[in-house]
Amino acid sequence: MNKTNGKIALKVSIVTIIVNSLLSIIKLIAGLIGKSSAMISDSIHSFSDVFSTLIVIIGVKISNKKEDKEHPYGHERMESVAAIILSFILFATGILIGYKGLIKVFSNNSNKIIITGIIALLAAIISIIVKEWMYWYTKKAAKKINSSALMADAWHHRSDSLSSIGSLIGIAGARMGIAILDPLASVIICLCIIKASCDIFKDAIGKMTDRACDDTTIENMKIIINQENGVLGIDSIKTRIFGDKIYVDLEIMANGNSTLLETHEVAKNVHDKIEKVFPKVKHCMVHVNPFINEKY
Repeated sequence: MNKTNGKIALKVSIVTIIVNSLLSIIKLIAGLIGKSSAMISDSIHSFSDVFSTLIVIIGVKISNKKEDKEHPYGHERMESVAAIILSFILFATGILIGYKGLIKVFSNNSNKIIITGIIALLAAIISIIVKEWMYWYTKKAAKKINSSALMADAWHHRSDSLSSIGSLIGIAGARMGIAILDPLASVIICLCIIKASCDIFKDAIGKMTDRACDDTTIENMKIIINQENGVLGIDSIKTRIFGDKIYVDLEIMANGNSTLLETHEVAKNVHDKIEKVFPKVKHCMVHVNPFINEKY
């Protein structure tokens, strides 16, 4: 991740910390005034998200460090580590929401009615709107800089939004005399959050284990390479995703009767073109194999 992308990630994370802090205070006040235990729990949940965002900041900060003697390929994978940690936190959040929901569903007190104040209902609506905005705001930045850690944080916002929907259903249900709506909504929300956490984990693991680029990207690379003067064919092309960057290893064919300088120029042109056309490529290694033909 370059410095510009690092600044974008830091800016989004700071906005997240500020909004989450303010939102948790609003929820806590509304929960206390409206006598809503669901809203009080939701406020604690929102405040705990500050911890998750700090993990994102640390991960992005480390991944943005320059190469050193111990890490000659850079530190980009540290962002994937942050994403994996967040995926576990997200998974645990989903399990906890689902567990509490199931306990209430099968509890003898599942239909116990506690009338909450209208302020708790309004706080839940505000929370849903704010958290959905934060989800799309963070997701847009994550896609822009290809940050798995930010994407994980975006889904954490979405999990909060879904949690607040559960609180809204529970509060509204209590006011209508249907208290069991709250735990049922929690179980459904749990499944959505768990799926998101698994997707984030799978993506982060792929970036940690040198997963290849998608077929479309590789085919586009082949087109660019074959268009270069002096390239007579491609013997091998290997790609690996390293954090938010891509490494490319190529073996191309060139005229075996050419001079070393001429062959080197062909390899250099391929190298420069790949890194220019594909901004995510951090380095392209080009090996040239001689091609002998009677017409040369």
